[in-house]
Amino acid sequence: MPSPSSGPEAQRATPPTPDTVTDVVRWAAFSCVLVPVVLLWFGSSLAGATGTALGLAAVTSACRVLLRRSERGAARLRAEEGVPSAPSRGRHHRGGTGAHRGGRHSGGSTPVG
Repeated sequence: MPSPSSGPEAQRATPPTPDTVTDVVRWAAFSCVLVPVVLLWFGSSLAGATGTALGLAAVTSACRVLLRRSERGAARLRAEEGVPSAPSRGRHHRGGTGAHRGGRHSGGSTPVG
């Protein structure tokens, strides 16, 4: 009996990577609606709540533009370096075997002199 994690079904079942920029913008848009409602609920003026909503919307729009620009710049940099979209492996991007310097070395029982 094949294991449930093998085969084409398992490959199709993997969820797509989340778009964190979209999530941040969604939460910001939610706050653009929620904050003025709360202000009105607690007795603030309609003009004050409207001004707050417009200010939050402007900040949200600016942040969205900056996040998208940063995302495109990072993707362009990865493409120029020929690095896949995987996360980096540390300060000097070394990975795999033989990447560490110093310490104990595996292999041979030769005494160190």
